Amino acid sequence: MVNIPLSAEIQPVAVRAGIEADTTELGRLPGGPAEFEEVGQRLKAMLRVARYHGVELDPNEFRAASASPFPTSADLSEWARNGGMWSRAVRVRWSHLLRFQDAGPVVLLFSDGGAGILTGASAERNLVFLKGVDAPDDGESTAIDELRLSQVWTGEAVLLRNARSSVAADAPFTLGWLADLVRLESRPLRDVAIASFTLSVLTILPPLIVMTVVNKVLQFNSVSTLLLLSAIIAVVFAYETLLGHARRLIINVVGARLDTKLQLHIFSRLLRLPLDYFERHPAGETLYHLAQVYRIREFLTGKLLSTFLDLITLCVLVPVMFYINAKLAWIVIACASAIVLIILAFLKPLRRRYQRVIEAETWKSAALGETVVGIKTVKALGLEPQRKALWDEQVAEAGRARLAFGQFASWPQTLVTPIERAMVLGTMLIGAYLAMNDSSGYMVGGLFAFMMISQRVAQPLVGLARLIEDYEEVGAAIGEAASVLNRPLESSSNSQGLRPRLLGDVTFSDLTFSYIGTRTPALDRVSFNIPAGTMFGIVGRSGSGKSTIARLLQGINRDYSGFLKLDGVDLKEFNLRHLRQGLGVVLQDNFLFRGSIRENIIAGRAGLTLSDAMRAAHLAGAEEFIERMPNGYDTYIEEGSPNLSGGQKQRLAIARALIHNPTVLILDEATSALDPESEAVVSANLMRIASGRTMIIVSHRLSSLTECDQILVMEQGKVLDVAPHAILLERCALYRQLWAQQNRHLDGRHGRPVAVPPRSG
Repeated sequence: MVNIPLSAEIQPVAVRAGIEADTTELGRLPGGPAEFEEVGQRLKAMLRVARYHGVELDPNEFRAASASPFPTSADLSEWARNGGMWSRAVRVRWSHLLRFQDAGPVVLLFSDGGAGILTGASAERNLVFLKGVDAPDDGESTAIDELRLSQVWTGEAVLLRNARSSVAADAPFTLGWLADLVRLESRPLRDVAIASFTLSVLTILPPLIVMTVVNKVLQFNSVSTLLLLSAIIAVVFAYETLLGHARRLIINVVGARLDTKLQLHIFSRLLRLPLDYFERHPAGETLYHLAQVYRIREFLTGKLLSTFLDLITLCVLVPVMFYINAKLAWIVIACASAIVLIILAFLKPLRRRYQRVIEAETWKSAALGETVVGIKTVKALGLEPQRKALWDEQVAEAGRARLAFGQFASWPQTLVTPIERAMVLGTMLIGAYLAMNDSSGYMVGGLFAFMMISQRVAQPLVGLARLIEDYEEVGAAIGEAASVLNRPLESSSNSQGLRPRLLGDVTFSDLTFSYIGTRTPALDRVSFNIPAGTMFGIVGRSGSGKSTIARLLQGINRDYSGFLKLDGVDLKEFNLRHLRQGLGVVLQDNFLFRGSIRENIIAGRAGLTLSDAMRAAHLAGAEEFIERMPNGYDTYIEEGSPNLSGGQKQRLAIARALIHNPTVLILDEATSALDPESEAVVSANLMRIASGRTMIIVSHRLSSLTECDQILVMEQGKVLDVAPHAILLERCALYRQLWAQQNRHLDGRHGRPVAVPPRSG
């Protein structure tokens, strides 16, 4: 560190207002949007410190949860954590800053909305060293004392560094992960344990008081003792009521927090699963597997927690039970042990039968989900009887599996019931016999006290045995949920991959790709180039590999051989989210979310307004039908878009793809479902849509590709030819054949015949 005189650099570093940030510098950052111009100082400070640790944060992913005019420390910390870093928003004092000598850079948030980067400190000289967010990397830091810094800094800071262990969101979904989740709630659980221990101690008092009443009050007619015991009971009951209420409140809070964390983790993992998983597994199967998480949640926050609290009660009551009468206590322990042994003996057979229940329920759920998703096809083809027959078969199979499981599971209960009764009634009968032969007369009160305590002890002991049985079902539920959540993710961390600014130059070089489970390659040694800013068409027969090229460009599949480069960088090196945010994709069958037309076009992208939606709709040729809608851009779209035609849905999908002005636009059979009028509108705007971007059009309609700069002809996964439309008509037999087939309506019977150039060669 170099100590610079305070007057030289303090003003540019510490007093500069955050709203006067150098937005040109932010513009050079990957994805630096205009909406961050007013808060550039704090974001740029975070970006620079993240780069110091080798991580690229994306400004597009920043979300402000508060209404503050500047990003708060909590928002910035959350942004860094979502980017795969360890981060914490803190409020520190000057004395704490002096300890950051070798801790790496720290982001300090100034009260005027600006920010600075703490690069070091000197406790001996009582100085810290700051660097401005716009200073060059090799620039010198500024030495600042406490008085100067206190004028613009109130203690807010953000600490961040690389995550030293695997990100929690990337950890496999196992029982150990769930245990770690519960362990995070150690403080409230400790309070619950203390409250439970106190309640257990209070539980001892009523039996002891009953014993005293029988042995002292009734035997000696002591009214004063009775009044004293009554007062003690009243105080104990009031205290027990309040303590029990507090314990229940804490348990509810812990349960809600565990439930929230569990559901957030599950949905996050689900979003990061690759597309091919959803293509190979029915939606109903996936939903059923994930529904097992609710069984896990109920186990964690219900039976497991209650049994844990009951064990605390046992630790208090069992010694007291032995103190009152050891012989009767051993009877209770022997009966409870027999119950545990019976349940353990049935665990493995129960596990096998329960697995059959899960398999049957999975297929039943898959049939239901498939029917709901494809209900239009079911109605159109009149397939209700066939689907009902399939559903009846799956319901019958699931019913048989559950019946077999239930019948077998009743045997442990049948064997345990007489032991439970013997534990309660047997101890009472034996205790009565012992009391009859007790000459001291104190055994009667002890018997009453023991019966009260034994009932409180028997229930947790039986509950502990049943917990083992419940754990088997929960273990199966964890396995079902893990079969979905532990699939390989698209990327191990949001922070991985490059985030360069996209230009749109695409190169396939000797690329070969095969889908899982197939031997014939979908693409076989494919090589071609798409220069930036050009219109590029892809045609071929069904199964020739056209859509596979579009899938690879989106990073859906990355296990190819050869090279696929975007702007000279292999696509495998890109951050997936950054790549897809730079692409605009329109599919043949597009899904519109429930919400208004405006919300669907904007698609939840922060900072976009109605004017942006109107501009995108104009480019897509959608504005004319939107304006005729009763509520215009606020018209509500129901699930399945029943109030829109196929052409209207497609044009909205094109507008949604154009809303963020993508560098590369991929139309994968986007016009095949359009009616002639809608196709004419889109085709008329095609040149305007393509302006300034790379457009890749995958289509079987050759008439929509005639304006393309180059057209790629595919056949059985191989490149047959690449050339403009006119040249392909002359030299490519397949392209000429497809063109003639699609334009046979212009033969001599209906008008002027099409002049098909002669075959070459």
